[in-house]
Amino acid sequence: MDINTALVLCAGYGKRLNPITLNKPKPLIEINQITLLENTINLINSLGIKKILINTFFLSDQIKEYIEKINLNISLEIVHDGEKILDTGGGILNLLKNSDQENFIIFNPDTIWNENYLQEIENMKNFFFEDNLKNILLIVEKSKSFDERMKGDFSVENRKLSKFGDKKYIFTGCQILNRQVFENYRINTFSINEIWEKMISKKELYGHKSEQAFTHLTDFEIYQKLTKT
Repeated sequence: MDINTALVLCAGYGKRLNPITLNKPKPLIEINQITLLENTINLINSLGIKKILINTFFLSDQIKEYIEKINLNISLEIVHDGEKILDTGGGILNLLKNSDQENFIIFNPDTIWNENYLQEIENMKNFFFEDNLKNILLIVEKSKSFDERMKGDFSVENRKLSKFGDKKYIFTGCQILNRQVFENYRINTFSINEIWEKMISKKELYGHKSEQAFTHLTDFEIYQKLTKT
């Protein structure tokens, strides 16, 4: 089995990056002379995935115009959240209605992805299918984070995630899920954390450890450090 469709979450306001994001959506910020969005698309392309669904809300026209200009050998489709922003959970569910696939890989574009992640993501995908999982997150020890202020999200035991214990691990912004995790949900504003909490309670949320140095565009302070401005 394989994954044919990736989702990229681009709807947020990016308020912690003000003043930059007052008139530019966060995914279009440039780090190392490439936008966060194009950097993420390049990684997805390298994974051999040929279709990407992108959700938008804030300053969505800018993202639409940008997508129309870049020339990549991949199908890109924009799905607007609608009249209100749907947060991560609702945004993903709204994207799923535009696909008949069962399994998806999902990226947050505000991580500075690079080719060193490719093998780790492939390994995570293999584990997902071999063990017939419903949701797995790529995680990293917070000691590997460029932003030293970041707090841990999860503890890990036998690859299962929990919110108890030392919470040494951060969600990198990449996950694989089966659409069944949204069973009985309808499109509305809710966080993916709501799904994760339910899966943790059933011991069904898994993590795959990354060994890469983790760089996440958290806020304006980190932007200044990364761009040395």
